[in-house]
Amino acid sequence: MLKRVHFRSSWLPYALVAPQILVTLVFFMWPAGQSIYQSFLIEDAFGFSTEFVWFENYTYLLTDSLYFDTVFRTLFFSFSVAFLSLSIALLLAGFVDRIIRGAMFYRTMLIWPYAVAPVIAGALWVFMFDPTLGILTAMLDSFGWHWNHRLNGGEAMALVIIAATWKQISYNFLFLVAAMQAIPKSLIEAAALDGAGPLRRFRTIIFPLIMPTGFFLLVVNVVYAFFETFGIIHVVTGGGPAKATEILVYKAYSDGFIGLDLGGSAAQSTILMIGVVLLTVIQFRYVERQVDYSS
Repeated sequence: MLKRVHFRSSWLPYALVAPQILVTLVFFMWPAGQSIYQSFLIEDAFGFSTEFVWFENYTYLLTDSLYFDTVFRTLFFSFSVAFLSLSIALLLAGFVDRIIRGAMFYRTMLIWPYAVAPVIAGALWVFMFDPTLGILTAMLDSFGWHWNHRLNGGEAMALVIIAATWKQISYNFLFLVAAMQAIPKSLIEAAALDGAGPLRRFRTIIFPLIMPTGFFLLVVNVVYAFFETFGIIHVVTGGGPAKATEILVYKAYSDGFIGLDLGGSAAQSTILMIGVVLLTVIQFRYVERQVDYSS
C-alpha cells in the first residue's frame, strides 16, 4: 500500500523546498534569462552601446560553416567519451562482480578518479603526454611514434578524449555494479546449471537487465561530455591546435570572454541550454522505465 506523508502545518513543505527553489532561481533561472535576453543584442566590448537585433545572432550562427564544424566535432567527442567510458566501466564492473574476496578494495580503488576535479585530471594527462618530459610520450618515442598534441590536431583530440573518459569511468562503474548486484542470483545460477558459460550469461541475462541503467548513463555521459569537460579541454589543449579540440561549450567561452562577442556567445549558450532540455526530456521519457525482476 502506498503511504502518503501529511504535514500538520501548511507552511512546512514550502519551507523545506524553499532553499532549493531559491538556489534554482538565483543560479539557473536568472542567468538563463539573462543569457536569452543578451542573445538578442549586439554589444560592444566595453558595454557602452547596445543594439536589439532580434534573431540576427542566431541567423549568423546557423549559417556559419565553422559553427557546424564545431557541432560535428562536439558530437564526435561526446559520443566517443560516452562509448569508451561506458565500455570500460562495463568491463570493470563485470570483473568486480565476480570477485568474492577483496571486492570492497577493488571498488574503492576504481572509484577514486571520480573525486578528482576536471582541471586536475587534465593536468595529470598533460604531464604524462608532455612532448618533451612526459613518461607516456617517452614510451611512444621508443616505438617510433613522436607524439606532440600541441601541433597535431588528431593527437590533441585523442588526448582530451582519453582524459575525459578516465574521469568518467568511475561514475559509470558505480551505477553498473549496483545494477548487476540488483539482479537476482537465482537467475544466474539457473543459467549456469543449464550449461550457459560466463559470456552467454552476460549476453542473455545480465546485459538486457542492466539496459535501463545503461541508457540512463548514456544520456548522463553525453551531457557530461558536452558541458563538464570544459576544464579538461582548457587545461590540456585550450581548444587548439587550430581549434581542433574546440567543442561547443568552449567556443561559447572563447567567443564571449576572449573574442568579446557577447551576443553571439549568449546565443550559443542558449542553443546549448535547449540541447540540455531535450536530453533531459529524453531521459525522463524513456529512461524512467521500471524493470521488475520477478522470478
